[in-house]
Amino acid sequence: MTGSDYYIPAGVLAIALMVKAPSFWRSWHSPMSNSIFVILTASAAGFVFGAPPTIERVNRITGVPNISALIVYCILSCLSCGSIVLLIHWRGGPEEILRKHTRVWIAATAVVIATFCALFSLSSVPIEQQRDFDTFYANTPYVREMIVLYLTAHFAMSLVVATKCWRWARELRDLQAAWTHWGLLILVAAFGIGLSFALFKFLAVGARWAGTDRWDSLSTDVAPPLAGLGAGLTTIGFLVPVVGPRLGSMWVSWRAYRAMEPLWRALEPFAGPGKPTWIRLTSSPEIRAMARSTDISDRLLNLAPHLNGSHREAAERYASSQGCEPEVALIFAEAATIHAALAAAEAAGRLSSGPMAIAAETGATIDTRVSGTNGLARLSIQFSKIRRSDLPVGDAAHSEGN
Repeated sequence: MTGSDYYIPAGVLAIALMVKAPSFWRSWHSPMSNSIFVILTASAAGFVFGAPPTIERVNRITGVPNISALIVYCILSCLSCGSIVLLIHWRGGPEEILRKHTRVWIAATAVVIATFCALFSLSSVPIEQQRDFDTFYANTPYVREMIVLYLTAHFAMSLVVATKCWRWARELRDLQAAWTHWGLLILVAAFGIGLSFALFKFLAVGARWAGTDRWDSLSTDVAPPLAGLGAGLTTIGFLVPVVGPRLGSMWVSWRAYRAMEPLWRALEPFAGPGKPTWIRLTSSPEIRAMARSTDISDRLLNLAPHLNGSHREAAERYASSQGCEPEVALIFAEAATIHAALAAAEAAGRLSSGPMAIAAETGATIDTRVSGTNGLARLSIQFSKIRRSDLPVGDAAHSEGN
């Protein structure tokens, strides 16, 4: 891996940190929010300090050969701790138990990091190694123990988290928690890759203990890309349940907004004399969908004097006779009634001001049983399927159907 292979994912993670910064600031007291912050920060820092150009610069600035290896070990330990703490709070449980488990893992991580520092200070590693520190110093006193401790801790943590995520994912498989389920499966893959990373490192170091360097490529060429992939998937896995529901809601609202367009345009002559709803370019899909549904409701109010209850009843009976479910028959009947009302208004030569005036004088209300963003979206879809030529004013029961 070259420098760009490290810095590009670090940049992506830094952008994610900046985007989430306001949320982190507002919920600084939340253990889950703090854990996500640690995961994103440690992942980005791991890529930055693991890059060969950064290793060379840090070693030169500090004047301590190979201190970057110690920094990376400590950063990845923090990443592991943050992942476990987030998983603990994500799963939930009694508050006291959660705090106890959190303190235990933080204390254990602090002990591991302190041990790293002690072993590194006792060791002698004068020759800088930017890519093969683990294998080059595999037989060096104190560094050997530090490497074994790091790989053992990493392997154990990956195994524990992957197992817990897999069990939890199986529990959620049949529940209404799709985003959490997929996030857990991504985490299983991420920490499974973490197991592979530790295993390849162990094999390369073990080969050095056996007196051969033929397997060094497992540590220098195979393991680093796995570490990068695992860190990226870990971040994604934890963010999916947090970001996924929001993206899903935006997608549903956007689809509803687009689906309402045929009915919204057909009712445009009945918009009334007021100013149209103004939507900012930066408005969310939810706001756009709500504004469009409000426009449709207002226009239906102006169309109300032309809506005919007998047309609706006839259309609903026709849809029911074709085997439609009651809800589908209702949507079909409303769409057919609106088509008939538009035809009647056109025949009467009504403009937008005409229906508005009649509605105001007669106190007419919205003569439709469909409301809400999703309901109006379904109504618009059905409306677009019907040909007005198939719905003469006297017969609202003939159309292309549902």
